[in-house]
Amino acid sequence: MANLADLFDSRAARMLDAQASTLAGDGGWGLMAQAGQAAWQCLLQQWPQARRIGVVVGSGNNGGDGYVLARHALQAGLQVQVVALPGSPSSTPLAQRAATDFRSAGGTVADFNGELAQADVWVDALFGLGFARAPSSAAQALIEAMNAQRAPVLALDVPSGVDADRGCVPGVAVRAALTLQFIVAHRGLYTGDALEYTGRRQLAPLTLPDEAWQGVVAAAECWTQSRLPDLLPPRRANSHKGDSGHVLCVGGNHGGGGAIAMAAEAALRAGAGLLSIGTRQDHVGPLLARLPEAMTHALEDGAALPALLAKAKVVAIGPGLGQDEWARALYARVLQSGLPLVIDADALNLLAQDAHALADAILTPHPGEAARLLETTTAAIQADRYGSAQALAERYHAVVVLKGAGSIVAAPGHAPRLIAAGNPGMAVGGMGDLLTGIIASLRAQGLSAFDAAAGGALLHALAGDVVAADGARGLLPTDLLAPLRRLANPECSR
Repeated sequence: MANLADLFDSRAARMLDAQASTLAGDGGWGLMAQAGQAAWQCLLQQWPQARRIGVVVGSGNNGGDGYVLARHALQAGLQVQVVALPGSPSSTPLAQRAATDFRSAGGTVADFNGELAQADVWVDALFGLGFARAPSSAAQALIEAMNAQRAPVLALDVPSGVDADRGCVPGVAVRAALTLQFIVAHRGLYTGDALEYTGRRQLAPLTLPDEAWQGVVAAAECWTQSRLPDLLPPRRANSHKGDSGHVLCVGGNHGGGGAIAMAAEAALRAGAGLLSIGTRQDHVGPLLARLPEAMTHALEDGAALPALLAKAKVVAIGPGLGQDEWARALYARVLQSGLPLVIDADALNLLAQDAHALADAILTPHPGEAARLLETTTAAIQADRYGSAQALAERYHAVVVLKGAGSIVAAPGHAPRLIAAGNPGMAVGGMGDLLTGIIASLRAQGLSAFDAAAGGALLHALAGDVVAADGARGLLPTDLLAPLRRLANPECSR
C-alpha cells in the first residue's frame, strides 16, 4: 500500500490497475464499480443539495467511471443528463458495460450539440490518465462549454486536458472545483499549470489486495508541514553557536544590497549560528544598521574573500551579485573553495555561461534561469517541470530546487520531492533571496544537501502561506521572516 505522501506517474497507476484487475479476475469491473461509487459519495458529501447532475463522458474507462456515478445518481431519484462527444461511443469493455448498466436503469445519453443544459453539478469524465495532448476541436468545444457554465465541476481522476504526469496543459482543460483521484495521487496535479485546473484535490484509495502493489514505485514525494519535526528537532540544551554552522553570503553588487541583506537575515531566522556577508563597500553601513548580528565585510577587489571562506561552513552566492568583473571574480573564487554552495540568481546565470558539474551545490533556479542552464526555453521547462528538474540535477551533479507553483526538488539518484505549499503572493522580487538564505542555513546546521533544499523550500513556502492568510496581493519577502522563525521551531507549535 502507498504512503500518503507518495505521488505516482501514469505508468505506475496503470500497472497497479492491471495487477489488481488480474488478481480479482473480473477484468477490472470491481475497480470501476468502486471508483464510480466513490465519486458518487464524494458528490453527495460536497454538494448535498444538488438535484440536477450533469455527466460528460468520454469513450474510455474514465467515461465508464462517469456512467457508474450517473447510474447511482439516477437510482437515487436525481435528474441526470449524460453528454457524450458525437461519434465517440464507449470503446472499452468496461466502459461499454457501465454504459449499458446506466441505460438499463433508465438513463439516456445525448451527444453534445454545442450547449450544456443547466445543472447543479457537472462531472468531468471525459479523459483519464493517458491523455497527454491537445484535445480535438470537438472535445475543446465541450471543455469550453463546461468552463463557461456556472455549476461546479467534479473531475474524476484528472481534469480533462491536464497531463497527469507533467502537470502541463497542452491545449484547453476543464477547470474543476474538486478533483477526485482514484487509488493513487498523480504527480502532475501538484505542480505548474495543473494547479490552475484541479481545484481542491481528494484521494479515493479504493480497496486493493496488497499483492497488487508488487513492483509499483512512487515517482515523487509530497512534502508538507508534517515533515518539519523530524527534519528540525529541538536543539540540545548544551548548544553553542558553532553547532549551528557559519554561513557566508556573497553578493550585493551596486544596486543589489537589499538582496544580500534579505538572504542573510533569512539565514539567521532559519537558525544559522554565525553569519558573514561579503559585499560592496557601499552596503556595509546600511547592513550593519539593519542586521547588526551579521559580520559584514567589504569585498571591493575580492582580496578579503579567502579569509571569509576559511571560516565558513556553507556559502550562499548570487543574491544581488550581478555579472560584471567584480561578480565574476567572486564567483570564481567561491567555486574554487570546495565548500558546500547554494547558488542562486546571477550566480546561476554565470554557471549557465560555463556549464560544468559541481562538487557539492544546491541550485535554486526559477524557470527562466533553468531554461538558460539547460539551453532551452522557459516554455519547455514548464511543459515538464519534473523532467527539467531531474535533467538539471544530472547535468550539474547538484541538488536542484526548481521554483514556481509546486516547487520541485531533485537530486541525482533520488525520487523528486514536491513542495505542497506556497501561493501566488510569493511571486514578487526578493522571494528567491530569502530561499537562498534559508537553504544555506539548514545546510550549515548539518542537513544533507537534499534535505536542506527540500526543508528550506518547504519552510519558505509555509511562511508565505501564513502571511498570505491576510491576502496574497502586496505580500513582501520580509513579511515571511516572523513566521519563518516560528516554523523553524516545530516543537513550539505542537
